[in-house]
Amino acid sequence: MSEAIPVTRAVDHGTAKLMPDVDRERAWLLTVDGAPQSYVDLDDPAHLEFEYARRLGHVLDLVDDAGRPLDVVHLGGGALTLPRYVAATRPGSRQDVVEADRALLELVAEHVPLPAGSGVALHAGDARAWLEGAPDDSADVLIADVFGGSRVPAHLTSLGYAAEAGRVLRPDGVYLANLADAAPFGFLRSQLATFAAVFEELALIAEPGVLRGRRFGNAVLVASRRPLDTAALARRAAADAFPARVELGAALREFTGDMRPVDDADAVPSPEPPGGAFGIG
Repeated sequence: MSEAIPVTRAVDHGTAKLMPDVDRERAWLLTVDGAPQSYVDLDDPAHLEFEYARRLGHVLDLVDDAGRPLDVVHLGGGALTLPRYVAATRPGSRQDVVEADRALLELVAEHVPLPAGSGVALHAGDARAWLEGAPDDSADVLIADVFGGSRVPAHLTSLGYAAEAGRVLRPDGVYLANLADAAPFGFLRSQLATFAAVFEELALIAEPGVLRGRRFGNAVLVASRRPLDTAALARRAAADAFPARVELGAALREFTGDMRPVDDADAVPSPEPPGGAFGIG
């Protein structure tokens, strides 16, 4: 078998690179403008390399009985890591992936294609515009992992957007978002306040060092209208190679403080990461 070689291509929103992993056959790292976007193992789609992806995977495992198919909407596609994970762990699931970068979707389809019969539909377009056209009560899970460059776009941070997410989700549906921030957490706290206005139950999964303000990093927001098994979630997050904590309830309300929901007119992108925060060395 010929050795896999890196692929570099200009896409709609930067320069994408697919780089083979020397330690795992048929595994690839996707970067855009040097920032890691996705890691996929075509032979083991249930393998989640990035810590934030593992945390999203933990929630996906717990939202319903193991193996039960779900209707999932993914805002942000990358190399389709989580759609592959859901297809492998919950066969028969119906999934929609919305990705603004059509050329990136084409690159992924060409070099790291989805398996036949995956049940995943790909849509090139703006995440919020697509969501606003989606039917009421049509999804069990909505996952937002959208970054314009290295920042969450402003129109995906507002109360209007959160309300659309709540409309598309079924009454027992779960919203998940990959966010990034650092102390004093103005962006992260504003997102908690915004989603608390739509969803009764909130949780935040992050490494203790991030939550203590020691460094910039990812945090996974979990929002729903029904209680989740946060004890099981906390056990899984704590057992990871880079252990994370699950914050909820009074501690999360204290963290949010006096922040108010963000209107569309006042929405801003997530903060620019410090140099090298997510870059490839």
